[in-house]
Amino acid sequence: MLKAVRIWFQKKGSARYISHLDLNRCISRAIHKAKIPLWYTQGFNPHAFLTFALPLSLGIQGDRESFDIRLEEDVPEKELLQRLNSGLPEDIHLFAATEPIMKPGRIAFASYRIELEPERENAEAFCGKIRELFSQEEISVSKRTKSGVRDINLKSFLSRTEVQIKGNKVLIFSILPAGSVENINPSLLTQAIEKYISPNFYVFFTRTNIYTEDMKEFA
Repeated sequence: MLKAVRIWFQKKGSARYISHLDLNRCISRAIHKAKIPLWYTQGFNPHAFLTFALPLSLGIQGDRESFDIRLEEDVPEKELLQRLNSGLPEDIHLFAATEPIMKPGRIAFASYRIELEPERENAEAFCGKIRELFSQEEISVSKRTKSGVRDINLKSFLSRTEVQIKGNKVLIFSILPAGSVENINPSLLTQAIEKYISPNFYVFFTRTNIYTEDMKEFA
C-alpha cells in the first residue's frame, strides 16, 4: 500500500544558488543513496515520484519548503529524515515528514524577509525613503511573464508589507501572491527600490512560509 509523505526542508546558505532542476537531482540522489522504498511511476519510462509544492527562485533562501514522495513501505519519520539528510549537503536540511493535508494548488501567498544593506547612506535614511516609496499610489516595475515583459503597479500588492530597521540593515517583511494564479517575485520590490531610490545596496532574500488563499499555513 502506497503512503504519501510530505517532506519539509530548509534551503539556506550557498544552496540558495542551486537551481530547482539541480535541487531535484540532489534530492533524488539522496533518496537513491538512502535506499528509500520510493514508488516509481508506471509506463515506458518509469521515474521516481517527487513533486515540489512551490519551487524557489534562484538566489532565495527557504525556511519552510516541501516536496512530496510516495513510499511502498512505511519508514519511521526519524529514520527517514536521518537517512535522507546523510546524503544531502549541510545547506539543505530536512526537518519534518508529515502526511499531506492540502494540495499544492491551494497555495496562493508566500511570506518573505528581504534584508537590505545600503552602501552609501545610513539605514535610517534608506528606510525612510523606502517607506515613502511604498506609500506612493503608482510604483511601476517590469514583470516577466510567459507572454513577455509587462509593466505592473507594484503598489496593489503591498498591503501586507512592513519596513523596519535592524542595526545597519533595512528589513522588509512582505506577503505576496504566489502559486498558479498570480506570482509576484520579491525581487520586484528591490527592482522598484533600484529604480526610484538607489541601486547601491546588498540584498538577501528568504521565503519564510507559504499560505492558502484564506491565509492558512500550507500543510
